[in-house]
Amino acid sequence: MNSIAAKIADFLKEYIPFNNLTNEQLSEIASSIRVINLEKNKTLFKINEPLHDSFYVVAYGMVNLSIISDAEETILTKCHEGTIFGLRPFFAKNNYMMTAKAREESIVYAIPIAVFRPFVASNSDVLNLLLENFAVDKRNANDKENFENNLISENSYFTGQQSGMQFFQNLSFTTDPLITNGNTVIKEVAQLMAEMRVNNALIAENNVPVGIVTDTDMSSKIATGRFLITDSIDAIMSYPVVTVSENISLAEAQLLMLKHNVTHLCVTADGSDTTEIKGIITEHDLILAQANNPGILIKEIKRSQTAKELKQIRSRLGDIIQSSIQKNIPLTHISNIASEVNFAILKRAVEQSILELGSPPARFAWFSIGSQARKEQLLLTDQDSFLVFEDIVPEKYREIKDYFVELAQKTTSKLEKTGYTKCPDGYLASNMIWCRSVSEWLKQFDSWMKNPGEKNNELSSIFFDYEIIFGDQRIEEALNAIVFENTINNSLFYDFLGNDALRKNSPLSFFKKFLVEEEGPNKDKFDIKTRALMPLIDGARMFTLSNGIRGINNTYVRLKQLAITDPKNAEIYLDCADAYLTLTKFRTLEGIKNDDSGQFINIEELSKIDREKLKNALAPMKELEDLIKSKFQLTQFS
Repeated sequence: MNSIAAKIADFLKEYIPFNNLTNEQLSEIASSIRVINLEKNKTLFKINEPLHDSFYVVAYGMVNLSIISDAEETILTKCHEGTIFGLRPFFAKNNYMMTAKAREESIVYAIPIAVFRPFVASNSDVLNLLLENFAVDKRNANDKENFENNLISENSYFTGQQSGMQFFQNLSFTTDPLITNGNTVIKEVAQLMAEMRVNNALIAENNVPVGIVTDTDMSSKIATGRFLITDSIDAIMSYPVVTVSENISLAEAQLLMLKHNVTHLCVTADGSDTTEIKGIITEHDLILAQANNPGILIKEIKRSQTAKELKQIRSRLGDIIQSSIQKNIPLTHISNIASEVNFAILKRAVEQSILELGSPPARFAWFSIGSQARKEQLLLTDQDSFLVFEDIVPEKYREIKDYFVELAQKTTSKLEKTGYTKCPDGYLASNMIWCRSVSEWLKQFDSWMKNPGEKNNELSSIFFDYEIIFGDQRIEEALNAIVFENTINNSLFYDFLGNDALRKNSPLSFFKKFLVEEEGPNKDKFDIKTRALMPLIDGARMFTLSNGIRGINNTYVRLKQLAITDPKNAEIYLDCADAYLTLTKFRTLEGIKNDDSGQFINIEELSKIDREKLKNALAPMKELEDLIKSKFQLTQFS
């Protein structure tokens, strides 16, 4: 093996699935690889291009995978070093369904399918690893909101480390599919599909599947004039139907779809095509199963050694968030994914700092506050934190505190390098004020709550949105005890919180016009965070504390829980919960578009429909404001 091939083999064995192969196998593969140099913006393959005889691995640089929708290029995935992409030739016969273009000067290894296929056929681990993230990507080129057609992508496979996805999990599926008989007129079936908002119909005899029709059949066979809309549906159905049992796993479903080049699987009583229909599995079901499992990234986070690695993983989370929103996956699911990965990154940053600094000299707990603690950080915003260490003898206090301040400084620095900017208000564990012993913190919370406003200028309500990230759980329990003890009959505290919440600037003028920034870099833009989201966040926090609801920080979940706890005002809470999701989606899309926090929205760039949606989402805020005023009788801090 020559020196170039040897270097390629050494590179590949650092990544899965190649690390499942022997040195001899890697040598054989490396010797057949073509090295491709791509200049910036150079295209490797594009939509509708015939499939190549190779798949690809990024050796250096970055390659974007994109599609064209409404004459606009939309990036679906960014392929970093070590990423496999272009797997379509392995599993499908039709042309590429996306474009691969170098984002920067890049080097790509082309691995011949013919050379690699025998290793896949003889090694089930390699096959499963290739399949694991060969994700199904459904989107409608004519409807960015709905994304409901049947493109199968050669979505990239992030190979950085071993995957932690529970790949063999069972799938949820539609249990009430559209079923018709073969004599039904095509026009009637098309109307039923439109009414039920589905892209498929099963054709059955005595509830046993005999065929299937999808929107692709409708467009390729009817729109082209090959068949008439007055023909019977059995004229255009595909058969036989690929059938499966109810307990099919994600892996098995993915493999069957790829093997048969289909986009739907019919679920039957025993998995055969001779028993009754139980449901249907679509590509969208696979998307949900994959999107709701952040295990891949979390496993890589746990193995990361540097802030640079954490940054790369966090950038990939941004890609997942963007594509999940485009696929119309519910925002609550996306938030759960993002918060799991964010928490893992925060925890790993603390662990990396401990590895560098040495074992802690005392028990401690690292807390996130604000949006991170509320699990609402879809976009990269600032980091807010505090640290609590156990009470120790006075003579060791300075030494112990110095260690934890240094630990916090290392951690916040790592997080800053990862992309989480430091809190502009200085609410950071690296600040000596917010790195204290248990007794000092208990005294601080007690003072904030009993004497709000009295020499307590540092009081910020976000300190009441805290979540332990790393450390001793008993410290969190001690904080909870003092906080909820002080929430009982504490009118002064609620008076302070209530007035603080109501001081936020109104979102609309008397004439129902958006109130925008009058000066500065965001002049004429709408501050959706301060004027729209924060009043809902503050209100939800206030009512949660007053109702003694523990263990819930997320604003949406708080509002849903309040509707149960306080049924008299349930409608207000539920309206606010829906409004919160709508506003968060507006902010997230704005942030993705501008690669920032999404705080300031250019109202003029919104469509008329979106402006109305945004305005309607602001309506429940007035009811929440009135509820705060009536329940807490605000006076002293007014």
